[in-house]
Amino acid sequence: MTDTKIEIRNLYKVFGSNPEAAMKHVHAGLSKQDLLDKHGHVLGLRDINIKIKSKRIQVIMGLSGSGKSTLIRHINRLIEPTEGEVIVDGDDVLAMSIEELRDFRRHKASMVFQRFGLLPHRTVSQNVAYGLSIQGISEGEATERSQRWIDRVGLAGFEQHFPAQLSGGMQQRVGLARALATDAEILLMDEAFSALDPLIRTDMQNILLDLQEELHKTIVFITHDLDEALRIGDEISILRDGEVIQQGDPQSIIMKPADDYISDFIKDINRGRVLEVRSIMEKADRASGPKMGIKTPLEDALQQLVNAGKDSGAVVGDDGKTIGKISLANAIAAMARPDRGDEGPRYK
Repeated sequence: MTDTKIEIRNLYKVFGSNPEAAMKHVHAGLSKQDLLDKHGHVLGLRDINIKIKSKRIQVIMGLSGSGKSTLIRHINRLIEPTEGEVIVDGDDVLAMSIEELRDFRRHKASMVFQRFGLLPHRTVSQNVAYGLSIQGISEGEATERSQRWIDRVGLAGFEQHFPAQLSGGMQQRVGLARALATDAEILLMDEAFSALDPLIRTDMQNILLDLQEELHKTIVFITHDLDEALRIGDEISILRDGEVIQQGDPQSIIMKPADDYISDFIKDINRGRVLEVRSIMEKADRASGPKMGIKTPLEDALQQLVNAGKDSGAVVGDDGKTIGKISLANAIAAMARPDRGDEGPRYK
């Protein structure tokens, strides 16, 4: 049985008066800029292929104009594609009837927006219960279920407040509670935390990760922030000009950037906090020195080696058995920022 929840296949989006006609130029390899200059059409997405695993957090990231928000809106068909398929649990979302699509949005996929998307004339309680009322849930049950999620996101006592009476972080908690209250299997989050101050943003990330530990939703999370992507993403797809440049887990992207564009993206991250010992360990049945788990950050592993006065340590699995070893020299080398040879960007 496959663990793929969502599969995006050969997805294209062209904006303009005659996108179907423009597609022949796209298939011929015309660049995004040339398509605009010569034919007056905007290439939003080019041949996107992504498999999103069930119960995992899939991050789609890229700079402004990369196509990431356009992409997520294809999953629940807020945007119609020019070509391609979006398969969810074996069903093609793009082939659904209006009624099937309405049911899909009500029960299977909830969305959290960047600018909160709350109804200003409704209270916190009414906003959180809104999706339940759309599902046809009775008022009493909707109120009870919404209260449970209001409590979970830390908004108890604010049930009768209106959105304008809340801070930005509190408003986004309402949006998250509303999305979770419907019990949808898929959570679509479009730059959900990007409008928040840094400390509030970190707090919301913590809330999301804590909830995911318990709920195991399939989450598609859009962001332009690499630190956020690395912190919350099980898998990351990086877009540039409507195309996927690299996909993989955070460790593989940092250790093996696909090109200069990705290298520039990751050049300033704290590698010691993001990289884990599993990325540099050598497989071994036995090893001396301090023991550490495979997900121990290199920064912590290095400190353990220094404190123990050892130049190597043992990496153990969940059962406590040694599965590899890590050396002081390799840890230091992996934490060093790769030499780019110049200070300017190496991509155009």
